[in-house]
Amino acid sequence: MTDSISAEQHSSMANAPDTTAHTSSTADENITVFHDRQNYTVKHPLQNTWTLWFDSPGKKANIVSWSQNLKEVTSVDAVEDFWGVYNNVVKVDRLDNNSNYHFFKKGVRPEWEDPENANGGKFSIQFPRNRNADSINNYWLNTILAMIGEQFTFDDQICGAVVSVRKVFFRIGLWIKTSDNDEIVQSIGKQLKQFLDIPPNLQVEFAPHGDVPAGAKPNRTVV
Repeated sequence: MTDSISAEQHSSMANAPDTTAHTSSTADENITVFHDRQNYTVKHPLQNTWTLWFDSPGKKANIVSWSQNLKEVTSVDAVEDFWGVYNNVVKVDRLDNNSNYHFFKKGVRPEWEDPENANGGKFSIQFPRNRNADSINNYWLNTILAMIGEQFTFDDQICGAVVSVRKVFFRIGLWIKTSDNDEIVQSIGKQLKQFLDIPPNLQVEFAPHGDVPAGAKPNRTVV
């Protein structure tokens, strides 16, 4: 027996294809965020693209100045991109008073006049700041996750959501396309309460978009 390698064997080994680089390259192409939070190469696409907006108009803002103050921050179309944005923006409980985050399907402006919103309405949940300062971030996050995860039965009706910071309360609003279909309104409202695990002492109200005429009673429904 000999430890030497014949010339024929050596030549065969030298000419054999090197699969190491290919294997490594293939592995690199399939790194997910679960394997490497910084250097992942595979993304998980969302069903829709979503846009984050921000405004902080001040107490005396009118409709024109509010619209001008509304700033488009960024859009996301993958799970990893969403978390990259969410983890790097100021959390709701740290925002200044009168600030608002808006998270809407791309192409839909967070304004009543937008065609997608014009015939719709919004659900509103008001959270007293003295009892919800620590939990508002989770309420807002769970609202977003329910939307981008398409968890609502009538997910095609969802336009977006708004979180507002005021002196004595936080408010989350979920905007939908329709306001005159009771089945859709009740279904989305009940699921919103479920997804956010809203305590019994807080009401979820729904109202069509638009200004209420002076002296008229607001058209609101408690879900």
